[in-house]
Amino acid sequence: MASQRRGALVVGAGQASVSFAEALRQGGYEDPVTIVGEEPLPPYERPPLTKGFLAGHRDDASLVIRSPDWLAEHGVALLAGERVTTVDRDAEGGFAATASGRSLSFDRLVLATGSRARALPVPGADLAGVLSIRTLADAERLRAALHDDGPVVVAGGGFLGLEVAAVARELGRAVTVIEATDRLLARVVSPALSRFFRAACERRGTRVVLDTTVAGFDGEQGHLTAVRLGNGEVLPAATAVVSIGSVPRTELATQLRLAVDGGVVVDQMARASDGHTLAVGDCASVPQFFDRGLPGRVRPESVQHAMDHARSAAATVLGQPAAYRAVPWFWSDQGDLRLQIVGFVAGAQSTVVRGDPATEAFSLLHYRAGLLVAAECVGSAAEHLVVKRALEKGLTVDPSAAADTSVPLRRLLSAPA
Repeated sequence: MASQRRGALVVGAGQASVSFAEALRQGGYEDPVTIVGEEPLPPYERPPLTKGFLAGHRDDASLVIRSPDWLAEHGVALLAGERVTTVDRDAEGGFAATASGRSLSFDRLVLATGSRARALPVPGADLAGVLSIRTLADAERLRAALHDDGPVVVAGGGFLGLEVAAVARELGRAVTVIEATDRLLARVVSPALSRFFRAACERRGTRVVLDTTVAGFDGEQGHLTAVRLGNGEVLPAATAVVSIGSVPRTELATQLRLAVDGGVVVDQMARASDGHTLAVGDCASVPQFFDRGLPGRVRPESVQHAMDHARSAAATVLGQPAAYRAVPWFWSDQGDLRLQIVGFVAGAQSTVVRGDPATEAFSLLHYRAGLLVAAECVGSAAEHLVVKRALEKGLTVDPSAAADTSVPLRRLLSAPA
């Protein structure tokens, strides 16, 4: 059939795209697989951009997920530096047009378009020295800027903002973090962990300003000189980093009249609302896939989710659909601090502190209806792994015993009553 010969077209060239292609080939898929990406680069890792790469410990070659040679050997065509502008499809497949004039045919369309950095629409945002970070090119510009002199202001107290702040601090820059809400990492971690990270940042010399917005950027001769805050304070700055979240790239989904709600709406098999298009990774809004969590939809942004979700989509294409149930986990390196999270903290009803936060090696175990649903582990990789395996196997830890660090956590695991 012609549709079989056209194969799968993946729009977006990141971790999810490569994982999807790998899973297809591992599953015996023999039709063409094409990945189209806007950046003129092979797919690369993004987490190191705000960590090792930004600090100068890794180069761009070390970020490549799969080399062009590997892709070619596995029959995966990579069209780098191409932007898909329009898609015309029906139940049997369709065609995608690129900005350069290419026409790409397919029988299976996969949207892996990711997300873009949220802009800060204030005066002076276009000054030299006001930067954001999402791509390798962004990271290269920011790395060069951080090796200059002068104060650094980070707008946004999320993971990326705090990771950038940690690198800038290690490079000897004076750093201030501005957060619009009343705590750091408010969208993704517990209040207790927010308090810990604020104290840890301040102990290391970073100034943290909460409940305050950036009102604008001032400059001279086109270059940043200061950041104006909503509370009236003016901070001298040579570099400002805007890190206020991301926006899923759903333009093609909207063009295809797919449902969009905080991302491309997909079912448990990664299928969009038309029943034919697939969407994976950062751009997708997935059903709450962790049984002990709250109902609703989520848009996880992590490497592991991108990989697991892409494999689920590949299983759908291979005719082996299964509900996506991967236990979510995530990590963040902020200088000498490593945070690892497993499960969904949102909706937890109680928390047990295991260890002493003052030592910067502890775990917060979170419960809902008496069952373990998540853990936030700082400097405690072994306990993170124990909780991850427990949640994968449907086990829990009695909250009345969880705080006793004299007993290894793995010995406290049990089946729910």
